[in-house]
Amino acid sequence: MIQINDFKGIAVVCTIAMLFLSCQDNYKRIGEEAVKEIHPRSVAEKFEATYTESPEKLGSEDKGSTKVLAVLSGPVRNDFEQLSFPYQTFPKGLLVEIFNEKNEKTTIEADYGVLYSKTSIVDLRGNVLIKGDDGKKLATSQLYYDRGNEWAFTQEKFTFTNPDDGTVMDGEGMDIQKDLKFLNAHKTYGLMLIKEDKEKEND
Repeated sequence: MIQINDFKGIAVVCTIAMLFLSCQDNYKRIGEEAVKEIHPRSVAEKFEATYTESPEKLGSEDKGSTKVLAVLSGPVRNDFEQLSFPYQTFPKGLLVEIFNEKNEKTTIEADYGVLYSKTSIVDLRGNVLIKGDDGKKLATSQLYYDRGNEWAFTQEKFTFTNPDDGTVMDGEGMDIQKDLKFLNAHKTYGLMLIKEDKEKEND
C-alpha cells in the first residue's frame, strides 16, 4: 500500500523536475557554450569566376596563352573561405560552363550550390540540368560535380536525353563524364524512343 508520505515525495520530485525543465528553457548560453553565427567573409552579386590553365613551360620568346577550363557565374556568391573547411554558397542559383580540349562547352545549371574549395566538389541542388555540346541532356534534383576528376554523380532519380539515338532514359543513381559522353547508371527504368513518339503524334 502506498502511504500519504509517498505521494508527497512524488509530488515534490515532479515539482523539482518541472522547475528544472523551465530553468533549462530559459537558460541563456554564454561564452564558449554560445552558438556562434557564421557570416560570410564577403558577398558578391552578379559574379563571374573564370578558371584557366597556363602552359607548363614557356620559353623566353614565347608569348604564352591561357586556356579557359571553366566559368562559374550566378546572381549571388557568399564567401566562407575564412573557415577551417572553406566553402562558397550560391543561394540564388549558379551556372557552370566547362570547356574541353576542343573548346566544346558543357553547361550545368542549378537552383542552389555549394563549392567546397579544399575538395573541388560542387554540390548542386534543385532543377539540376546538364547540357552537352552535342545536345545530350541530364536532369536531376541533386548532383555532385568533382572538378578535379571531371566527373559528376548522384544517388537521385534522373532523366537522360540522347538525341543521337533518339531516346530518353529514366533511372536512379549514376556517375557520368562532364561532357555526357559516358554514363554509368546504377538503376534504369527503361528507354523511351523520341522518334516513335513523334511519329505517333503525326499519325
